[in-house]
Amino acid sequence: MRAEDVLGRVILVTGKEEFLGARTVEDVKAAVRGHDAEAEFADSAAADLTLATLGEMAAPSLFSAVRCVVVRGLENLPDESVDGVLGYAAAPVEDVALVLVHGGGQKGSGVLAKLRKLPAVTEHKSEELKASDYPGFVAGEVRRLGAGIDREAADALIESIGRDLRSLAGAAHQLTNDFPGERISETQVRRYFGGRAEAKSFAVADAAFAGRDRAALEELRWALDSGTAAVLITSAFAGSARGLARLVSAPRGMRDADLAREVGVPPWKLRSLRDQARGWTDAGLARAIRAVAQADADIKGAASDASYALERLVLTVTSLRQR
Repeated sequence: MRAEDVLGRVILVTGKEEFLGARTVEDVKAAVRGHDAEAEFADSAAADLTLATLGEMAAPSLFSAVRCVVVRGLENLPDESVDGVLGYAAAPVEDVALVLVHGGGQKGSGVLAKLRKLPAVTEHKSEELKASDYPGFVAGEVRRLGAGIDREAADALIESIGRDLRSLAGAAHQLTNDFPGERISETQVRRYFGGRAEAKSFAVADAAFAGRDRAALEELRWALDSGTAAVLITSAFAGSARGLARLVSAPRGMRDADLAREVGVPPWKLRSLRDQARGWTDAGLARAIRAVAQADADIKGAASDASYALERLVLTVTSLRQR
């Protein structure tokens, strides 16, 4: 991202994927800082924004005329401030980069629609990734850092790390630091991260959806003891449930490559999904999806003990699978 792409413009960051949105904000800041090392930065919640405060943040100071202003939670912008923001976005200050961050959803969509029509506004979408998007994300991370990665290696990294974008980005950074400028292979990924696979969230979900309650509980304990975040475990369960639902509803007779695209998983994942699917009915999957949603809410504050909520999720899912 270049300074001319952000100064005198409004950068609109939309979508629910927090990591991607935060990265866009940091890229804007880096472009401004690269243009002027003395540039000043301001950060505000949209709920607190008024025309006066926006003017103060965008105004040049005694020390620097170049500024970067970040307004977060645009969906919470007060009605009385909407016209002020739209008026500024129609004629932004030349040496100011204004970043408006919208967390996704329908709230505030009217303001978004008006902003998108303005020529000085550039939108960067940070939508949640589909399962089939993760290998591309890994490849992009490695490419940003000046290296390359095989598709099989990207799949192996996702298998070992899970689908948390921040963790995947950190793993990509570690690999490219140790193998600068190289094309990273599956062997290199498994040498670094293969030992962690058994203690990660996907292993818990795979065992649970296969109906292996004892193994799933053991995997859960190892995952939690190794520091795996509870939210990654419920995310893995949600991904497994979605994959199974898509598999059982997919048209019969499809080739594996086409079926993998339809289900949204890499081809190597189909075999384990087929094995798991033999014990699931549509009604059982629907109840499992509800159990995952409840557990996700529990670990995010609805219940006091995240470990207990995850153990209950494991036992619920394994009991729903027909033997």
